[in-house]
Amino acid sequence: MYHSPFELLIAVILSAQATDISVNKATVNLFKVAKTPETLLAIGEKGLIHHIKTIGLYTTKAKHIMATCQKLINNFHSNVPKNRDDLESLPGVGRKTANVILNTCFGQPTIAVDTHIFRVANRIGLATGKTPLAVEQQLMKNIPTEFKHDAHHWLILHGRYVCTARKPKCPSCLIRDLCEYKNKTVD
Repeated sequence: MYHSPFELLIAVILSAQATDISVNKATVNLFKVAKTPETLLAIGEKGLIHHIKTIGLYTTKAKHIMATCQKLINNFHSNVPKNRDDLESLPGVGRKTANVILNTCFGQPTIAVDTHIFRVANRIGLATGKTPLAVEQQLMKNIPTEFKHDAHHWLILHGRYVCTARKPKCPSCLIRDLCEYKNKTVD
């Protein structure tokens, strides 16, 4: 749970190769004491590690987060930037993280291709590609403008709960009649 673009940025950096549950458990207490770049820097790297040590790669993430906080203060007046280039200049922020921030905080029509979206898009034939960037580019072409802002969330939820990695729930899928995957499998 987040209450500001800064909190979402930190949560998304922490979410790399981690579950939402583990990130939410860590950030609930972290954001009680560190709600801004300044307050996060004030607790220091050891203080940050204390809050995030249950999340994978916490040492590297702590270093990135501390450097990101310093850069936010020095370069962006403690504000999370609203454009891709500036976001991607922050330590620990790649294209997917930038897309999440641009979409969720700033309402920009971006699609952050995570493992769920990558699988679903390829599986159902909405966008096929060997890399997340290739899938993202096809999704941006194939999804009508009025749906781009919400498509990211819809595809993630569909991948988590219906079109799951190991045993997709094809019989109960609402888009089964449109899906290329179900035509390759036998019920």
